[in-house]
Formats: sequence, structure tokens, C-alpha cells
Amino acid sequence: MKKFIQKMSILPSSVILIFDICCVFIAAILAVFIRGNIGLPSKLTIDDYLIAPFMIVLIRSLVFLAFGTHRMVVRYTDSKDLITIFLASVVGSLILFMINLIMDARGLPRIIPTSIIYIELPITIALLIFYRIQFKSYYLETINPTKLKKNVVIFGAGESGIVTKRVFDRDQISKYNVVAFFDEDPNKIGMTLESLKVLPFSQLSDFFAKNNISIIIISIQNLPAAKKNEITEIALLHDVKVLVVPPVLKWINGELSFKQIKQIKIEELLEREPIQMDQSLVSPEIYGKTIWITGAAGSIGSEIVRQLLSFRFKKLVLIDNAETPTFFLTNFCNSQNYSGSIDILLMDITDKKRIEKVMQEETPDIIYHAAAYKHVPVMEENVGAAIKTNVEGTKNLADLAVRYKVDKFVMISTDKAVNPTSVMGASKRIAEIYVQSLNFEQPHTKFITTRFGNVLGSNGSVIPLFRKQIEKGGPLTVTHPDITRYFMTISEACQLVITAGAMGDGGEIFIFDMGESVKIYDLAVKMVKLSGLTLGKDINIEFTGLRPGEKLYEELLANKENTKQTTHEKIMIANVIRYPYDEVVNKVESLIRMQDEDPLQIVKKMKEIVPEFYSQNSTFAVLNGPTKA
Repeated sequence: MKKFIQKMSILPSSVILIFDICCVFIAAILAVFIRGNIGLPSKLTIDDYLIAPFMIVLIRSLVFLAFGTHRMVVRYTDSKDLITIFLASVVGSLILFMINLIMDARGLPRIIPTSIIYIELPITIALLIFYRIQFKSYYLETINPTKLKKNVVIFGAGESGIVTKRVFDRDQISKYNVVAFFDEDPNKIGMTLESLKVLPFSQLSDFFAKNNISIIIISIQNLPAAKKNEITEIALLHDVKVLVVPPVLKWINGELSFKQIKQIKIEELLEREPIQMDQSLVSPEIYGKTIWITGAAGSIGSEIVRQLLSFRFKKLVLIDNAETPTFFLTNFCNSQNYSGSIDILLMDITDKKRIEKVMQEETPDIIYHAAAYKHVPVMEENVGAAIKTNVEGTKNLADLAVRYKVDKFVMISTDKAVNPTSVMGASKRIAEIYVQSLNFEQPHTKFITTRFGNVLGSNGSVIPLFRKQIEKGGPLTVTHPDITRYFMTISEACQLVITAGAMGDGGEIFIFDMGESVKIYDLAVKMVKLSGLTLGKDINIEFTGLRPGEKLYEELLANKENTKQTTHEKIMIANVIRYPYDEVVNKVESLIRMQDEDPLQIVKKMKEIVPEFYSQNSTFAVLNGPTKA
């Protein structure tokens, strides 16, 4: 039987036409005999029994040839094929009706009684569709038995969910069997779609417990992260894998393919509701301006570039000292449409002479300063480099911005500058103090600082690190079982940076609503489960101990600080201590002159400038006072 079905799957169109004609012949015979036995007043003659089936088969054969129904590959029968068969059958019946009308007009007897045409049509349609669907089912079951398939449920009984099921139905080598839809829409619950029941989301956990489900596919477009998390938690509890359907815009030529349905990423579970940038606030700020972006090839800098490309600027000057990322940034910009011009410069912000030379040629209106060293353990071992780039580099730009009367200087800082425990965090706090004190020393340039925590997908983020460790078979390395971090998408962070820069009047330190902190151990466990692995069996998590300068918990505000709300619900202004410029500049210049000296002496000086700097897990902890400031 298996060999027969496999051979039939590649039968020539002439054989398919013969099958169709046989179905029509059977339908015609049945129609004649049904008509002859239902007791209608007019009796059938022997000619009706002989001529009617012959005429029906003849007309329908010609129509089938015209519609090409015989050229359909039966094993791939889909809804479009069934519609074509239905239309061809209806057209055949209409032709038979027309023949009868012509015969009536000429006063001749009808070749086929009209009642037979009515009876034969639904039988023909039923037989043609039935044998195709049955053959397809037998074929699929033969090459891919249901008992060997993994059961799948789809969350989302809308158009995307239906398309998703049809993708599985079309894929002949698919090892999956869709068994149910789930949804929260009360108008859909209880309905039957594609022969499957739509069940309420409240029954999902029980359904998993009572049925052998391997996969749940989230097919609803733009589903909130909170709901994705809820579904994922239920799925992981029952060892069910979670897949997601990509946005419609990413479907190939408007059609979803099986290979596009991917495993859900941890980033999707950490995302928050998307924010809408206030175009009326930002557009006038950017329109016709020359804008510098330092660190433009980095995670944050490149996203700021991407977002600014949609505005009508005069010129973007993109500055970075890393050659390969700058090369990729150049390729990206060349592939985009934008209104102004773009200069991409391989340049170091510590090279004050070159920066000034470029600034003399065309003074920027706005500077977004994203260039910085940011890796905590690396900066604990390279204190001088942290001072040179994070402090001296910032001071160079800030001083030149004042000299050449730049309108706005937006510095991108970090939550690690709050109650710093590391050289990196303290160096960023010193940079904050300098630009804020400089803001009130001169009348023209507005210095604005923005603080936020970790961004998803940034260079060096824990998530890509975990992903690489999982690919290698582990172990996943977590510094401490209780360590937590805040996370924000790069897109959201940069939208808030641009918005805060537009609303700033100078001297503010803007902080962003980072949402709830995430326990890194829990993050690691979830990533392992999402990968389909079993913790302790397939892969392990190891605790390596806090790294030099690393905190258990990140903060956005220092102990003595508080905040005030802005017009944007996710942006607040920190009330921070304001330091006198003369005092700050003397201390900062003294620190910069020390950058090549003994790291212990440099850190001692940093602690004088930032009294709350309290080293943790570091050789510099010997400089701490008896208690944390």
C-alpha cells in the first residue's frame, strides 16, 4: 500500500484526469438513479439513463481540461485547489443548464433533466474533493506517520495562527502535528478552525499536563512581553518548547515559511512595551543641524545613528576609533536613505588636536557622547586607560564644545556611576561631575547627562555570552547566585537618550525607568530551558565569584539623591549634588596628569573626587574607609 501511494503521488496528469472522470461518471449514475427513485411526476426514459451520464462526463471532461484540474499534484492539494475544483464543477453545471435552455428555445426535448443536474453537482464536488483529501492524508501518513510526530499547539486563533497551521500542513517532511488553538478572545473561544477547537488560555496548563505536547507556537503579532513571559513560564514548567512566528513584514513575499518559525529569544521576554518617540519635540531639535556622535560604531552609538537617519539633519559626523566596527557602520549608512550628509571619521576622542581641527572646519550643533570604556573587570586592571578615555576624553570634548559654542552636549553615562564600586563606574561619575559643573560655568552650551543600565544585545552583554556558552555545551558562568541587573532594549535606551537630549535645559542628569531588575541566575536557567536542555544533565551553571569592582545590585540613584518627574513617564531628573567648577577642574586635571602613575595612587585620587566610591572585590579595597560612604 505504501509503495502504491508513493507511486500515485507522481502519477501523470492524464491518469489524474481519468480519476476525475470516473468520479463524475459515478456521480452521474448516482444522480440518475436517485432521480428515478424519488417519486417526481415526470418519469425518466431509457434515454435518460443512457444519455445523461454520457453528456455529463463529456461536458465536465472538457471543463476540467480548460481549468487544468488534472494538472494539480494531488499530494499537495490545498484550499486553492479545492476552490478551483468547485468552480470547475459549477461551470460544468451551468453549461449543462445552458444546453437545456437552448434545447427549450428550439422546441426540442432536453438532453438531461434539470433535476439530475441539481443532484449530480454536489455529488461530483464531494467525490472529487474527498478522494484528493483522502489521498493526501494517506500519503502524508505513509511518509510521515502521525504516531511519530510531535504534538504542537498554537497560541493565537487569528489570521496569523491559521497561516501558521497551514504552513505545518504544507510541509510534507514536518515532524509536527498541530492539535489545538488557544486564545484569549471570548469571540474565538469554542470555535473550530481548520478542524481544530479553539480553547481558552486558562486551560493551557491543564492541556499540557494531560497531553503529550512538545511545542507551543506564539502566532499573535505584537504580543506584549508580559504575556509571552506568562506563556513561556507555563510551557517551561511542562517541558514544552516555545516558538514564535516572525512579524508579517518579515515574511518572504508575504508568505510565512516553515523555516521562519524560530525559537523564542530571551530578549523577547525581557522587552517592555514599546515607547513612542515624541516627534514634535525631537524633530525641531534635529532639523538642519550638524550632529556629532562619538562611539558611533558601538552598540549605543550605532543605534543613535540608525534612529537619527529618519530625521532631516544637515550632517552627521560619526566618530569611532575601532576600525572594523567603523567599516560595518560605513556599509550600513551607505545602504540607507537619509536627507543630509554623513562623514565617518576614524578618530580617538583623546586626540584633542585632531578633534579641534575637525570642529574648526564645521562646528557641531549637538554632540551625543557615547564613546567610553565600559567593561568593569578590564578597567580594574587598566586604571590609566579608564582615566584617559572616560575622563580626559570627555573633558576634551566638553571643553571644545564650550570653546566653539556647541548648543548641546549629551553625555551617555551608566548606572554604575551611582555609588560606584569600580574604577569604570567612578571614572564615569567623575565625567558626569565635570560636565555638570561646566554647564553652569558658561552661558552657551547645555550639558545633559543620561543614565541607564544594561542594554539587551550590547557588546559584552551577559545574554550573548550565555548563548555562546550554551552553543559550546556549557557551563554557563554566573558570578553570584543573587546578582541582579536592570535591562533595557538598545532601541528604547537610544530613543530615551534622544528625547532627554531634546527636553534638557542643561545641567540635568536624566535617569530612565529601567523596570524590574532581573536575577542573572534565573536568566541563565531560563535560557537553558529555552534551548531545550536540562539543567544538571545536559549543561551546568557554575558560580565564579564577583569580579573585581562588580556590584551585586545596580542602582540608578545615589543614596543622597532623589528624583523629579518630567513630562515623559519613563524619564526622570536626578537631584544631585552640584560641585563648584573651580574645585572640580583642579581635581580632574590633577587626576588626568596622574594617569600614567601607580594605579593605587590614581584610585586614591578618584576616591577624593567621588567620596561614595567604595571598591568591592578589588585590590583597591584597601583604600576604602571603615564604612561605605
